[in-house]
Amino acid sequence: MKQNNIHINRYSFNDSCALHIPHSTLNIKHYTLNILLIYFILLFTSCDQFLDTLPDNRTSIDTQQKISQLLVAAYPDANYAVLAELSSDNFVDNNAILPVNLAPFERMHDEIFSWSDVTSSTQQDSPSYVWERCYAAIATANQALKAIKELEETDPKIDLSAQKGEALLCRAYSHFILVNIFSHTYKDETASKEDKGIPYITEPETKVSVQYIRESVQSVYAKIQQDLEEGLSLITNQNLVVPKYHFNKQAAAAFAARFYLYKRDYPNVVKYANQALSSNPATILRDWSINYDNSDAITYDYISKDNACNFMILPTSSLFGRIYGTRYGHNDVAMYGSTYGPGPTWTNSLPCFDGKLYIVGQQDYGVFFPKASEMFEYTDKVAGIGYTHIVRAEFTAEETLLCRAEALVYLNRISEAVDDLQMWNQSHLAPNVLTESIIRQFYVPSRTLFVKTLNNRMISQDFAISANQLPLIHCVLHFRRIETMYDGYRWFDIKRYGIEIKHEIAGKSADILRYDDPRRAIQLPQEVITAGMEANARKSTPVSTGSYKKWK
Repeated sequence: MKQNNIHINRYSFNDSCALHIPHSTLNIKHYTLNILLIYFILLFTSCDQFLDTLPDNRTSIDTQQKISQLLVAAYPDANYAVLAELSSDNFVDNNAILPVNLAPFERMHDEIFSWSDVTSSTQQDSPSYVWERCYAAIATANQALKAIKELEETDPKIDLSAQKGEALLCRAYSHFILVNIFSHTYKDETASKEDKGIPYITEPETKVSVQYIRESVQSVYAKIQQDLEEGLSLITNQNLVVPKYHFNKQAAAAFAARFYLYKRDYPNVVKYANQALSSNPATILRDWSINYDNSDAITYDYISKDNACNFMILPTSSLFGRIYGTRYGHNDVAMYGSTYGPGPTWTNSLPCFDGKLYIVGQQDYGVFFPKASEMFEYTDKVAGIGYTHIVRAEFTAEETLLCRAEALVYLNRISEAVDDLQMWNQSHLAPNVLTESIIRQFYVPSRTLFVKTLNNRMISQDFAISANQLPLIHCVLHFRRIETMYDGYRWFDIKRYGIEIKHEIAGKSADILRYDDPRRAIQLPQEVITAGMEANARKSTPVSTGSYKKWK
């Protein structure tokens, strides 16, 4: 991870902030260093260049406390939002729409925005970093599971079920991120057997030069589900010093709701969303009526562990906050189709954003909402160097509510879906009540900013949307786009529904990402491909395989 030379401290990262990262988060990195170094040498490189035998100086993980400490490092500290947001329709190329010649903050951003393979960086926010940090978290979870098994065999009276549940959920979630970034969307039980997924790692490394293979997307989803269900049955809020930094019961249920939404298992979406949201979700939604003096205050409050709407908070190492005011911005059609545009019950922008959208650079470069603001951790204040952090509200009541609303539409429980959408609408201070009639009048094909062509049946014959359901699905997708701005989930929604998007790139012809474009699966890191893992297809000649086209 690189240290960044910076001479401003607009965002600080210290114990006085509303956010506090437990010190064990930092200490545990030293605790597991030997394990993770060995793991990555084995996983991503030719090991013969580094060692002939495995060293045997690893720390023994032989107590309940040590296992709990180890699990602090089982959460990925990579922010996949840069890859996902720049790939989606949430950002535009300012050079293509304005008379400017702005440079990207990093050359990697040019590659991501043009859906090209990223070859210019392995640092924060790159495919390499996301891949590495997710597998680091998986390695830690696997080591914890091994230690739990050994400790339970040694002492049958010890109860480590809560730690086992957390480890299984951590392992499932990192694989969930990886498969949704580096593979095609889940289609159905049959079609997804034909799509390359990612390696699903379930054991700690003990051998040199292990060769990993990419399992199918269907296989990866099946293993995620297995870990998820077992973890859900074991997870408790006991032994969690700060539950919001871990998979607590609400966060685990919210993860399950999101997973089953992507898998299109709608009864389970509702089941687990109900568990996360409780009987009266309106009481735990974010309070948008608060007025703030500055953007820092918004940032700290947005990711505060004290907000009931935040089920789990995930600190990451990221430079996402530095994109704004450069070549790529949340601007023009991206902005007017989401945060700064009209909606079914509001005419300009949602009142919740009044006074909370900020300008970086010139006013016409676009806006940003401080949920993605940077927090800077100094390692040397005199030299002005340190680490950049973006803290994600990884699971929230609002996103879970919209997962449930989407599932209810497909279950033809329309009035309940409208109730959930109105709950979101009201919490965001919209001036008018949302009704089914208003939804049907607003989400019509002529409103192209909010009504996109959905290629669901081209993805899977099993993925049907009736004419009666369609306006409500467009409403859900619109609200999800606003709610998850800068989180990366819009990219997953684009993939899930086969939404075709266009990127206007300065000096080039517009590039359209078709529903069946192979570039929807972001390319694996170059070093992983070099080490022998099969790359994602990039040829543009499709071969018909039934309802869905496949590239070879």
